Amino acid sequence: MSQNLLEFKSVSKSYADNQVLKDVSFDIRPGEIHALLGENGAGKSTLMNILFGMPVIHSTGGYEGAVELEGEKVEIKSPFDAMALGIGMVHQEFMLIPGFTIAENIKLNREIEKKNMLNSISSRLFGKRMKTLDFKQMNKDARAALDRLEMNIEEFTFVAGLPIGYMQFVEIAREIDKTGLKLLVLDEPTAVLTESEADSLLSAMRIIAAGGISIVFISHRLNEITAVADRVTILRDGELVVTKDVKDTNALEIAEYMVGRKVSIERASDEARKLDDEIMLSIKDLHVAMPNERVKGVNLEVRKGEIFGIGGLAGQGKLGIANGIMGIYESRGDVFLDGKQMALGKTRKMLSAGVAFVSEDRKGIGLLIEEPIDDNIMFTAMSIHSEFLTSLRLSDKNAIREHARKMIKELDIRCTSEKQHTGRLSGGNQQKVCVARALTQKPTVLFVSEPTRGIDIGAKKLILDLLLQLSREQGMTVVMTSSELAELCSICDRIAIVCEGEVAGILPPDAPPAQFGLLMSGVKDFEGEVAS
Repeated sequence: MSQNLLEFKSVSKSYADNQVLKDVSFDIRPGEIHALLGENGAGKSTLMNILFGMPVIHSTGGYEGAVELEGEKVEIKSPFDAMALGIGMVHQEFMLIPGFTIAENIKLNREIEKKNMLNSISSRLFGKRMKTLDFKQMNKDARAALDRLEMNIEEFTFVAGLPIGYMQFVEIAREIDKTGLKLLVLDEPTAVLTESEADSLLSAMRIIAAGGISIVFISHRLNEITAVADRVTILRDGELVVTKDVKDTNALEIAEYMVGRKVSIERASDEARKLDDEIMLSIKDLHVAMPNERVKGVNLEVRKGEIFGIGGLAGQGKLGIANGIMGIYESRGDVFLDGKQMALGKTRKMLSAGVAFVSEDRKGIGLLIEEPIDDNIMFTAMSIHSEFLTSLRLSDKNAIREHARKMIKELDIRCTSEKQHTGRLSGGNQQKVCVARALTQKPTVLFVSEPTRGIDIGAKKLILDLLLQLSREQGMTVVMTSSELAELCSICDRIAIVCEGEVAGILPPDAPPAQFGLLMSGVKDFEGEVAS
């Protein structure tokens, strides 16, 4: 019997003439945390789709090579086959039912039935639909799974309205609750988590692996890889670059393997930028009724051309600020743009006034997922600003094609053409399309929420550099909300920390990390002046 739990042997995959995997071979050992890395479009998702038997693989001609589980070649033709073999997977996009409780989602399709005579009679007469469920045992099982993840939330809470980070934990809890689990694939599990939530998940991963379950960990957060993984496999352009013990490498070397060049997201210069004293955006007593991200009286002033950061822990209100101003959730207060009071919460009027928004929810708000890339990029500019239209008010196809190709090149959107459906792109490339659509509006103020979520380190640097360029060269005012404090510090001029729906304080990017941590914890009075 093989000492390896899983082996990929010379795996290759093509979609028509586009080869996305080329002779990839590596193994995964029992009970190890194996990191799988690569830029967006490197082939990670395709490889995991093969492992999990996703229909997109077999409806496009299958793949070459072999997958072996515990020394035996396996043909995984559907997710049901994968689950039967003890393979679980948590995808980037959630698969939860909002109207069900956390426990019901965890036990979905594995419900526990009550064992009694009435159940037996009703089953014989009316079928399984008349059986009653043992909610007490289901809740108990769900509680045990949540406790393994150190998730302090009641199992009978409904999923609807939960913060995105909590939903991620529920997805993982559902997998570890299954019996016979041998291998768990976590695809960007920390992308939607704050640093503290991510730390809790990493701790839970160590416990899961110590119990003998292998984990394939896909992440773009290299500090997490070096902290928790045993080995790392890196793909680039569909080919295997290297498999190494994590103890024999470091984050910088991993990043260079991934992109084939030296990369850094350190602050470009320690010199403070000289900003205009003119106030471009003024927010007064803002309240937003965003579930689990409520804003409770925020006051902020953002200068013209400034990159203003908003940070904080999950559920504290940082995401609610932009969502409320843009009319995604009910809000009240006063917002002034270049001295002019705006109609708060009126999305179309905000867009018409030159305010653009890149949402943290790219699938729910950010994209027309069934439409091609070029339509997504042009949609708002056409409908709000009447751009890319001919004199007869028809779509200017040549102008649309030319601009879409320009944005694809500038943002390095990995696609077959501007006509590729956006839903077929990787998560990181979908995020770039969202950014492209916002920039096409030529805004004076740009709100970006979690702009680098689920994006590889090379693409992160591209987007962060772009935001800095827009501010420096075009004078654009950027308000960036992020759970990644290091990224905020890399480009922002000032950073506001939101705690319990209010601004706890505003710090310069070079402030000591401890001061940011104290503000996130609600401690406002500490030694050292808080810049404002």
